[in-house]
Amino acid sequence: MPPRLSDVVAAVEHAAERRGASAPPLLASVLDALRADHGDLDGPDPLERVDRLADRFDLDPVDQRVLGTVASVELDSNLALACTLLAGHDAPGWPTTALVLELCGLGTLDVAVRTRLNPLAPLRRLGLLDMRGDGPWLTRRLVVPPRVGAHLAGDDTLDATLLPCLVEPGGHAVAGSPELVRALAAGVRLCWVRSPLGATGPALAQAAVRAGGSEPIVIDLSRAWPDPLTGGLAGTVRAAVVEAGLRDRPLVLLEAHALVEPGREPAMPLLLASVVPVIGVSSRAWDPAWLPLVPVTVDAPPLGPRERVTVWGSAVEGSGLVVEPEAPAWQDLLGMRLAPEQIERAATEAELTGVLEDRPVVVDDLRDAVRRSHGAAPDGPSRTPATFDDLVLPPAAMGELRRLVSWARHRDQVLAQGPLHGAGGKGTGIAAMFAGGPGTGKTLAAHVVADALGLDLMRIDLSSTVDKYIGETEKNLERAFHEAESMNVVLFFDEADALFGSRSAVSDSRDRYANLEVSYLLQRMESFDGITVLATNLRGNLDPAFSRRLHFIVTFTDPDAETRLELWQRLLGHVDRLDETDPPDLPLLAEHAELAGGDIRNIVLAAAYDAADDNDGAVAMRHLVTAAGREFTKVRKRMPPQLARWGG
Repeated sequence: MPPRLSDVVAAVEHAAERRGASAPPLLASVLDALRADHGDLDGPDPLERVDRLADRFDLDPVDQRVLGTVASVELDSNLALACTLLAGHDAPGWPTTALVLELCGLGTLDVAVRTRLNPLAPLRRLGLLDMRGDGPWLTRRLVVPPRVGAHLAGDDTLDATLLPCLVEPGGHAVAGSPELVRALAAGVRLCWVRSPLGATGPALAQAAVRAGGSEPIVIDLSRAWPDPLTGGLAGTVRAAVVEAGLRDRPLVLLEAHALVEPGREPAMPLLLASVVPVIGVSSRAWDPAWLPLVPVTVDAPPLGPRERVTVWGSAVEGSGLVVEPEAPAWQDLLGMRLAPEQIERAATEAELTGVLEDRPVVVDDLRDAVRRSHGAAPDGPSRTPATFDDLVLPPAAMGELRRLVSWARHRDQVLAQGPLHGAGGKGTGIAAMFAGGPGTGKTLAAHVVADALGLDLMRIDLSSTVDKYIGETEKNLERAFHEAESMNVVLFFDEADALFGSRSAVSDSRDRYANLEVSYLLQRMESFDGITVLATNLRGNLDPAFSRRLHFIVTFTDPDAETRLELWQRLLGHVDRLDETDPPDLPLLAEHAELAGGDIRNIVLAAAYDAADDNDGAVAMRHLVTAAGREFTKVRKRMPPQLARWGG
């Protein structure tokens, strides 16, 4: 029989009778008011929701009675006052443990009763009851947490702690996971979905919940407030578990690896308190060391080409756009490896852009929104607007770069055919090496590849990656790869020969550990699911084992005279004015200034500054020759006599 508020009133009356003449005079008036308010035993009872919670949280009758007694104080101020008077306190407040046990007819010396109120017992472990104070156990206060009290009073407003993290469930049409659906139907409480970037993990989890006839509560843990007043990440997880239990809805936790991130309070054990299924979605695989419980684990696939068209079509339905897979602009967009929620967010942002600018949405708006939505950290990856039009390279190198971009756009379509990348833990990423001398365009080409794919470029500073202490280099590399995976960027190792050199013969312990670093890197590159670009000045230094793991090797040669002429023309095309009385002799410069593209750029830049110093700002041949002389000195080359004699 579930507790009724009238039962609690009766228990208070009995407690007052036991006190006899020692009871405070005001208590009689309070009891009269309680009888008047709750004398109708046939009417609706305010504690009826306690009965529902008892079924949901699997509480036995004694725990149900304890919870109902404490909750009644939240529901009726006269009961709060009566409990205060019985306990001999001055102001209304939560009842003491001794008073609750008395009202429930439980012995204060019974060990089994005490066990019911310890932190691991259901009432406190499940977040339905709390104990406050640090005095003797019987004098501490029993408290119903605010969210539980509000629910029992009929208020189902979401816990404010969860507002920054709440994600509106999406209706993405993706192929579901029969294994996940079966696990939820069988009552499995914890599932784990490994979802690499661009995969369908969140949509997969939500589809499995809906297949069981329910709607999930979706929480993004990456948005959890660090504010200690809200309990930080642990407070967010605790609130989410309680909220899902109160609403009887499965819980989906996005970015679930935050539960075990270093430097944060361990929050993974809090999932054990959930009375509803919890599905963690993360780019990381489940680690058995996290919990003694082994969850059902599922790998989420990326969106297939056809699914991607469907999701984009659904996302842009209200904007007036129609997906045209054969159109070049749409081919670029459809080639981006995006998750369903990223597509939906980009479409929403593009539609807002159209509203603000009072014009129809175009495909370029979607592309720009995708770039912004990847959300790189300010001090991490960067994006430099660069296109293939900015590159001046031989046809062979340009063709390989375009093939690299094409591979990245179509890899999901190819991978759908089977494990073509190989088995045994091999990733689905693409690795390329740009080999060539300084200034030949390797870094610019990396930016072009990233921009063409709508991604940021994460450039790794090898001086901060390679560490003299044993084992630290591997940690730094793992941190770089993990960050690249978590933010969906192109990982760019500049001056890679400093780290990826040939493995040497072991002559001392340092050589041995240096080879271990290279071996670790080989394995990590192979398991990486993103795009890796290695830039080196000395291709001959590369370990042959690396070459086998590279899908592309693009050679950046020093430009010939024809290429140098195009570079001069393109770079000087950005200059506002050229001196008509002393015009630049571009054929002469292209023929005799045998320099790389980066050096030519430096010459044009220096000439522009020198021209500005001449007040008129017009770049003349004399400015270019003077700047070329300084550049030849910088690169330790002799100035060609044809240029040295110019004007003399």
